[in-house]
Amino acid sequence: MVKVAIVGCNGKMGFFVAESVESNPWTQTIFGVDAFGEKKYDFPVYKSFDEVTEKPDVIIDFSNPAALDGMLGYALKNRVPCVICTTGYSAEQVEQIHKAAESIAIFYSGNMSLGINLLIELAKQAAKVLGDSFDIEIVEKHHNLKVDAPSGTALMLADAISETLEQEPQYVYNRQCYRKKREKNEIGIHSVRGGTIVGEHEVIFAGHDEVVTLTHQAQSKEVFAAGAVNAAVFLASQESGMYHMGNLLSSKI
Repeated sequence: MVKVAIVGCNGKMGFFVAESVESNPWTQTIFGVDAFGEKKYDFPVYKSFDEVTEKPDVIIDFSNPAALDGMLGYALKNRVPCVICTTGYSAEQVEQIHKAAESIAIFYSGNMSLGINLLIELAKQAAKVLGDSFDIEIVEKHHNLKVDAPSGTALMLADAISETLEQEPQYVYNRQCYRKKREKNEIGIHSVRGGTIVGEHEVIFAGHDEVVTLTHQAQSKEVFAAGAVNAAVFLASQESGMYHMGNLLSSKI
């Protein structure tokens, strides 16, 4: 049995993670951490890691970048692996996560969906074939409550595509700031916020007289929660280092 702590347990994703942990026969939630401190569950919920007395086998984080310091401080002190699913980190915070991975196991991904990670691999293959002669644009759509833009997944897609291109691309986020034609080395990244859209990502390869489009739609947040719990079971037995969805998928083949 893998004992889990959920950071951000009172948020929407935290609720789905708690449900997924409960339905998984190999996992059990022993406590949650949430700044609001509300108690919705059978397990204790703390406002910060300063109040925690238990030690889990792994932490699942679906919270806010502001919670990173407290979580990593506790994890490093107690040598607890972390599945980090929060997005919107600064470059300094990402560096902090990588530094922590020198001492503990960290599974870090901007998207825990199996389908999205397949989309990433397909986009990389398409870029190898089309990238030099096709313009590449990424469009991501999310609900009207999402704070960060572009999404972490859109950046994952852009970074993965960039690895396959001969020339390092320039990410362009807002074309109204540019009064010039599109450069060949650009990757446009566009954000849409509205309604209750769970998450949609589209990669467009636009060439001369033809367009290739790759699309993924998440119909429920449950797919991300289930992926995070699977990652937690995988990570609980790993040595220190950085892990991602590719490592989890490889372990299942």
